[in-house]
Amino acid sequence: MNRKALIGIIIIMTAALIGLLGIQLYWIQSASSVKEASFRRSVNEAMARVVYKLERLEKRRAAEISPFGGMLSFNRHLDYSLFITEHEMDSLISQELNIRGVDTRYQFGIYKPERDLFIMEKSSEHRMQLIQKGYAYPLFSFDMFTTPEYLLIYFPYERQFLLTELWGMLLISIVLIVVIVYTFSYTITILVRQRKLSDMKTDFINNMTHEFKTPISTISLACEALSDKEIPKSESVYDSYIEMISEENSRLSMLSERILHASVLEKGELKMHKKLVNLHTIIRDVIKSIRIQVEIKDGVIYANLRAKPSQLEGDRVHLTNLVFNLLDNANKYTPRKPVIRIRTENSGQGITLKVEDNGSGISKHEQKKIFDKLYRIPTGNIHDVRGFGLGLSYVKAIVEEHKGKINIESEMNKRTIFTIYLPYKIPE
Repeated sequence: MNRKALIGIIIIMTAALIGLLGIQLYWIQSASSVKEASFRRSVNEAMARVVYKLERLEKRRAAEISPFGGMLSFNRHLDYSLFITEHEMDSLISQELNIRGVDTRYQFGIYKPERDLFIMEKSSEHRMQLIQKGYAYPLFSFDMFTTPEYLLIYFPYERQFLLTELWGMLLISIVLIVVIVYTFSYTITILVRQRKLSDMKTDFINNMTHEFKTPISTISLACEALSDKEIPKSESVYDSYIEMISEENSRLSMLSERILHASVLEKGELKMHKKLVNLHTIIRDVIKSIRIQVEIKDGVIYANLRAKPSQLEGDRVHLTNLVFNLLDNANKYTPRKPVIRIRTENSGQGITLKVEDNGSGISKHEQKKIFDKLYRIPTGNIHDVRGFGLGLSYVKAIVEEHKGKINIESEMNKRTIFTIYLPYKIPE
């Protein structure tokens, strides 16, 4: 998948996700508005019944007190304390609200605006909220001889009650939004990874072709020279060509082994042949085999092997490859006159191995990726460092198989230090 197609897919998916989220939020808002309107309607119906019952109660009580007390229907005859108590008022309001499904805490009060006075109230805790935010219902509106009084009711937890009523829809919506966002993020991550993997595999194939091409060409030329009857051949010439073929064959074998190691790591089939090995002996053998490559670049390797004891449990072949990869990388990524320092020391229940070079260094951003399979530090259009991007991923796998740890410290254009801890005995 090319870059433009990937960007196009991401843009389309982002637009679709924003659209879905917008629709979801719109429906939630609509449902909330409907629920709020339903709540207000229920409260209005309940309070209309309370006002009606309150007026009926006043008339009945007035008639009980005086035969002529309830004759004038356009007048209120009694004070509130004579026909209803605060507790009875509270029970009446609670009953009507519960009938209509409004089951949340409330505060009420009978308020006389003219005197800024509460004639009756459940408590004085929410007076300001009752006046400013409460629902107001006129009492005895037919009374022509007294100033208007209002029954005020306020719900401190109205918003929480409405959300509780909507919790099922909200929960489903939140789950759907989370699933959509997660799926979108995961899909984008997979697409980006696939793009990077495709680039790395293309890079790997190009590098592998280049790496194999040189020894194959050399072997081919040597075979042609040996089979050409016109070229005079002496025993020394034969030996020279045979040695050249042998060296290039060994090189091909080593490259093949690296690719096989990568395949084994990928399948998780890495096998360890554990036995007691001397780490210092392994290091000295690797230094001996790689020293010429370092000296060709006017470099030097310093070994400071101080670990005593230096024996540990491990796989000799894999540990040899581990040390070789570290020294080979130190040499390859140091442009001029490499100075490579390798040292060991005892640390707790194992040995710490450090490999330091004076190379180009690795940035903080790249340090997080260098142990990934097929990853190579980008160098723009300059391809002066050969390799498959398999070495450090293999090193990390071997360290982990030995139950050890690996760390990296690096400063750009100054140095890089790989620190590896290997236990004396691999825990079961």
